[in-house]
Amino acid sequence: MPRGRLAPTPTGFLHVGHARTFALAAERARRDGGTLVYRTEDLDASRCRPEFAEAAMADLRWLGLDWQEGPDVGGPCGPYVQSQRQPWFAEVWRQLQATGAIYPCDKSRQDVARALTAPHAEDDAEPIFPPALRPALGQGREAREPGAQNWRFRVPDGETIAFTDALRGPQAFVAGRDFGDFLVWRRDGFPAYELAVVADDQAMDITEVVRGADLLLSTARQLLIYRALGWAAPSWAHAPLIVDAEGRRLAKRTAGLSIRELRAAGRSPTEVLTAPLSALL
Repeated sequence: MPRGRLAPTPTGFLHVGHARTFALAAERARRDGGTLVYRTEDLDASRCRPEFAEAAMADLRWLGLDWQEGPDVGGPCGPYVQSQRQPWFAEVWRQLQATGAIYPCDKSRQDVARALTAPHAEDDAEPIFPPALRPALGQGREAREPGAQNWRFRVPDGETIAFTDALRGPQAFVAGRDFGDFLVWRRDGFPAYELAVVADDQAMDITEVVRGADLLLSTARQLLIYRALGWAAPSWAHAPLIVDAEGRRLAKRTAGLSIRELRAAGRSPTEVLTAPLSALL
């Protein structure tokens, strides 16, 4: 049976862009007669707040979205709050470490930036990790726990990672050119986004991931994790981002466009989900 998911990060109130992406995920799950899972992705302890997690569920319920499994309804694959799933993430780290695909890394972002001469060094995105900074093959194979250090996935330089997106068609990214060795575990003792998402989507039997187009590159990284672990990957659907008149992507801090503010201003769920952005400002 198809299984989709909603996976908000409670670092602020959800905005209209989130609303439309989540509504699309719910629509696709409902259309296929599947189950919709709600998961709170709250691993960033410095920014996530319980009040935002509660507000997200309330706002999405107001929009008419309904899920069959989640923090507020339970289900066989819970708990559905990532901060409560640390034992599972540690187990997935051990499985991944046993493959030899990851290694401990003591290099900081500043170390990476200083070593770079390739494109992307000046971008806001994470710079591509230089192969010259990698340790020798086999480094870290004796570890039994991640410890207080970062761990990175060693990407297959030059390999094209291709997939077909349900909304955007064929996609392809080249490892080592479009992205480099990426974090899977942080020195603060928590999994990085790429590992946590793969681990939870696998455990929750998610068959389709619907999310924003800003995460297309993450899909290529996550496909490498799925392959290393021998797991079947879900299908993907990346929705267009909602932008303002100047082409800037909406953020949770964008004034006046949170679901909560729009509701207080008298907007209806239909308007929030379908009206032109200019009509909501």
